[in-house]
Amino acid sequence: MTDEQTQEPVFTLTAGPVAATPRVLAALGSPIAYDYDSTFLERFRDTQRRVAAIFGTRSDVVLMQGEAMLALEAAARSVIGPGTTCLNLVSGVYAQWYGDRLRELGAEVIEHRVQFNSSIDPADVERLLAANPAIEVVAVVHCDTPSGTLNPVRDIGPVAKARGAITICDVVSSLGSSDVKPDEWGLDICVSASQKCLGSAPGISMVTVSDAAWARIRANAAAPRNSFLSLLDWKDRWEEHGQYPYTPSVTDMTGLHAACGELLEEGVVQAIARHERAGRACRAGVQAAGLELWAASEEIAAACATAVRLPDGVDEAALRRHVRDRYGVLISGAQGELVGRVVRIGHMGLASRSLYPLVGVEALVQGLKDFGIALDSGAAARATLDALAPTPAGPAPS
Repeated sequence: MTDEQTQEPVFTLTAGPVAATPRVLAALGSPIAYDYDSTFLERFRDTQRRVAAIFGTRSDVVLMQGEAMLALEAAARSVIGPGTTCLNLVSGVYAQWYGDRLRELGAEVIEHRVQFNSSIDPADVERLLAANPAIEVVAVVHCDTPSGTLNPVRDIGPVAKARGAITICDVVSSLGSSDVKPDEWGLDICVSASQKCLGSAPGISMVTVSDAAWARIRANAAAPRNSFLSLLDWKDRWEEHGQYPYTPSVTDMTGLHAACGELLEEGVVQAIARHERAGRACRAGVQAAGLELWAASEEIAAACATAVRLPDGVDEAALRRHVRDRYGVLISGAQGELVGRVVRIGHMGLASRSLYPLVGVEALVQGLKDFGIALDSGAAARATLDALAPTPAGPAPS
């Protein structure tokens, strides 16, 4: 391997962690603060307020020190005890893995599974809840990123709420790129992360917790207490007494504070529109080249990452290495049973701006052409640019 091949990629167009803006990088490189200094205490609380504003929620926001898997496990342990009946809605590998975690905790799991290029039908959720009144918890992934698909949680949440079930919703990659409205949609616990569409470093999980969820957690003798996984510790110690359960990552929090500020200054609606435009552009480009999307329809395609079905005979790992080493562009593979079948162009955060989607599309298309696949890179470029072009009523892409 040459020195050129071992250099850092020029463009990080992955499904997360993503590249950060200069403002966020500057915040991550700021002096390390004492966690009980008045300046940091206010920054921590202001970060909570900013996250709540992005979620559009009046519920409590818990900022946990760890990648989103920490908070997703904390959510499960908080509301589930041995014998709890759960409905796990599976449209991708992340939801599939979450079901494994629920079973490990002793839950009785009813699993509703659809094809991994499809999405959950809320009518099926209503039917399953009616047929199984013992269901107490519903788990759903909003955007199962390996599939590049969205589930209609705006419709699933109210169905679960009407049946008295607590919802755990994984919005790790959808927050900031798609509408996420916990209060309006009746989502009791939502979990997101700092390193996706908000564009900061991995290390902080953001959790919204409704009053109904807090009541269930307090009533659950199996909920973690005095633990790194405890949501209750944050409620009782930080919210009630202003004391951290453990030392927070001051650097990661400072980065998240800056990332949230940047997004709120742009506007949540505008940020979502930016991601949706980037997603449309990527999908238009890869299809114009002659490639096939993994998502079964445009309606369920995610705004944060475009999953592309690989042509037969292409080694996915070798393709990604080639695109990285030759063109300096880092894209993502898939997870679980999709490995080798799907490659993904991320357009999260910084990568949803300007001509980044064009870079991702052309890097993938040219890489596949280098592997002997006949594709139309010119058509791909034109379609991507057409989709990125400003509409008569709107501004140019930021």
